[in-house]
Amino acid sequence: MATAGGTLHKPGDPATADADSPDDEPEMDPEVGEVLRAVRRRKRLSLHAVEQATGHEFKASVLGAYERGDRAISVPRLQRLARFYNVTVDQLLPRGGVAADEPPIDLVKAEESAHAVGTGGAGPLTIDLTKLDSLPDAERDVLGRYARMIQSRRQGFDGSALTIRAEDLQTIACLLEVSAESLPRRLDELGVRAG
Repeated sequence: MATAGGTLHKPGDPATADADSPDDEPEMDPEVGEVLRAVRRRKRLSLHAVEQATGHEFKASVLGAYERGDRAISVPRLQRLARFYNVTVDQLLPRGGVAADEPPIDLVKAEESAHAVGTGGAGPLTIDLTKLDSLPDAERDVLGRYARMIQSRRQGFDGSALTIRAEDLQTIACLLEVSAESLPRRLDELGVRAG
């Protein structure tokens, strides 16, 4: 790669490394890329238009690599891209089926056992909403947005603690990148579990 001074650097050379270095990221599922491309096109934006509108945060070449499935996108970057597109993160993820090597998930059984598994049999899992502001940005944004969505479904809710129902346990665990079994411990680590 040529620089302004005409010096050539090899890919991976620390002199040319940046936040978008592909050497640091694993390959991504092509289905995620297909969804990213579909959302961008639905918004009638070119790759270069996204780059310009985001102040070069999402370079056209990098966004193209995400869309082709050549590069994985981190959760924080996916969140920022969702915010830019004015969609939820889950709208940027594929809704497809299960990979051939993954066992199917029995949703009926999962729902029946989600509460006991997710709370370790220790009763309801409750989040102290007043403590969300103390979280790091990524966790605060994702938990806050999901909590607001739950609150809007529970019309008339105006409390400072939110009891998590069984159907929400797995989603919150997924958003925090832990198993349902580890969710109570993760909420304790974050200091937002009430009780």
